[in-house]
Amino acid sequence: MTDFSAGSAHAADEILLGFTTALRAAGVPVTQDRTRAYLDAVSLVGIAHRAATRAAGRATLCATPEDLERHDRVFEEWFRRDVTTPTGRPRTSRPQVSAALLPDDQSASGGPGEDDDPVRAAASAAEVLRHRDVATLDPAERARLAAMFAGLPVSLPTRPTARRTPHRRGAVDASRTLRASLRRMGEPAEIHRRHRATRPRRVVLLVDVSGSMSGYADALLRLAHRVVNAGPGVEVFSLGTRLTHLTRALRRRDPERALAAAGDVVPDWSGGTRLGETLQAFLDRHGRRGMARGAVVVVFSDGWERGETDLLAEQVDRLHRLAHKVVWVNPHRGKDGYAPVQQGIVAVLPHVDAFLAGHSLATFAELVEEVRRA
Repeated sequence: MTDFSAGSAHAADEILLGFTTALRAAGVPVTQDRTRAYLDAVSLVGIAHRAATRAAGRATLCATPEDLERHDRVFEEWFRRDVTTPTGRPRTSRPQVSAALLPDDQSASGGPGEDDDPVRAAASAAEVLRHRDVATLDPAERARLAAMFAGLPVSLPTRPTARRTPHRRGAVDASRTLRASLRRMGEPAEIHRRHRATRPRRVVLLVDVSGSMSGYADALLRLAHRVVNAGPGVEVFSLGTRLTHLTRALRRRDPERALAAAGDVVPDWSGGTRLGETLQAFLDRHGRRGMARGAVVVVFSDGWERGETDLLAEQVDRLHRLAHKVVWVNPHRGKDGYAPVQQGIVAVLPHVDAFLAGHSLATFAELVEEVRRA
């Protein structure tokens, strides 16, 4: 490893922070606390010592054996022996980082061709991963996808209120305009305008965590965590054999800690599905109190129902009458050859406003846009 001891502390921090960014992109959940601990550790051992810097990263940035493996691979790519320019100054560009985002067979050989641009290849690999079915990913791909959730843009919907506020455009505010004219003894005054104010519209996410949805549960909860932390007025529940409120657990800023907290709360992971009964419990306990009233409600489920489908249809109809919009997301909706023939899906389709796919990061982005426009 090149000796950076003669460089400035600022340049060394840039190199280390760039490494943590590359590590996060490779799937290691690097939090702000871990980054700070890493910088403190390297300041003690010295960035000039390669083995010590590597050990500091393994001790402060990694939490699992998979993290250690990804750390070592990204470390070798980031801290190459040629990371200095001909003048001896540390190079701040990051062409090598993209190799850490490529599949193992490409990162080892430099890509499918010797002349390929690694940054372009990494972008292509990321785009392919965005459209992959999350239930078919291997652990390394799941780790990369988890890091990509941080870049998913989320904007919450708004609704107009009865209150009108001053604005440079909109309807004429006759009262304010008249008062301004009277202050000028009847002389013409500035015309004041106003428009309706807006406030966030409540969003409710109901996530099926039954056995048939087990391949998608992790990705759906990561999506729910992203939406919960995008702003106020978002509530999350899990559906299975019972109803569980997950909002508090998912409020944690770090996604790994949030998902771990959610896992501790949910008692019926990969169990059966009683959608009708759990939706009835949600409406009886929370819907009548106003949580679903005027809200955008998103139900993530494949529609496999062990209970009575008549009850399910009745409860979704109740939900539709309360909510501003009901969106049903089925991970199988976007697959070739899919037909909505499950009894549960057939029962709910007449009572939902939108029926969307939800099997990849690309479809999650489309869902977020649908919610924003609601």
